[in-house]
Amino acid sequence: VQLQASGGGLVQPGDSLTLSCVTSGFILDYYAFGWFRQAPGKEREGVSCISGSSDGSTYYSESVRGRFTISRDDAKKSVYLQMNNVKPEDTAVYYCAADVNPGQRDCVVHAEIYDYWGQGTQVTVSS
Repeated sequence: VQLQASGGGLVQPGDSLTLSCVTSGFILDYYAFGWFRQAPGKEREGVSCISGSSDGSTYYSESVRGRFTISRDDAKKSVYLQMNNVKPEDTAVYYCAADVNPGQRDCVVHAEIYDYWGQGTQVTVSS
């Protein structure tokens, strides 16, 4: 399983941005996916996750809830993070990750349970 994140860039506060994570390899619709971010000098933070397609439940960290939306398109083997009303504190490298053994639980943004990681895409929010 490989993941390729893209869509980052330099945007202004209040702008919108969509990150994409294209997966390859043997992807099953019960995999859960997560988005994480890491700002300079800070620990990695779980931003959002989405459960397998039969459930599709989502989770958002308090810092992004109401502004970000995670979605998946299994036909395109892709996961997206729609970022609206971005703020300077959203500046970070964003990573997508796959949890290939989610079982019956809802997705969680605990990095240690994710098995595969993309290379990251930089998002910079600045005026």
